[in-house]
Amino acid sequence: MADVSPIDLQKALKGADYPASRDDLVSLARDNGADDNLVQKLTQAGTKRFDGPNDVQKAVFGDE
Repeated sequence: MADVSPIDLQKALKGADYPASRDDLVSLARDNGADDNLVQKLTQAGTKRFDGPNDVQKAVFGDE
């Protein structure tokens, strides 16, 4: 499984309006052509609402 990069995440969420729900961001990522791995990571993010791109990055990449 290919790793998702922060740049991939930024491209997938281009045009996002914050605050945003996880479902809205998943839908936007799909519309922007994000790969399935990235969509899955967003879907599984523990946060249901994001105040900005930094919140999304933390939820997707965490403190791995």
